[in-house]
Amino acid sequence: MNNYNINKGVGRTVEFKGLKAQYLFIFAGGLLGTLILVMILYMAGVNSYICLLLGAGGASLIVWQTFSLNRKYGEHGLMKIAANKRHPRYIICRKPVHRYLKFTSKQNAV
Repeated sequence: MNNYNINKGVGRTVEFKGLKAQYLFIFAGGLLGTLILVMILYMAGVNSYICLLLGAGGASLIVWQTFSLNRKYGEHGLMKIAANKRHPRYIICRKPVHRYLKFTSKQNAV
């Protein structure tokens, strides 16, 4: 009889060293952006020590901020914050109430 391995990770979120979901994309994009910035500065003729300092500082800042966001907001926290910003805090109703309750028939509307 054949033994087959069952993938027990189906439906679970991707995780790498504690980073979950969208934080992985922020982490990878930030490090890639820092690398490209350092390469552009180096090709532009900036001192190599300055490039190394900016690269190390930027990468460490991105790593620190990403892990702190992951710890603070959790797996779906950034999406919840973005959704909350799209909704109005309150609805302003400036028309009098009888304007909303007024009935117009379809014959008069044409």
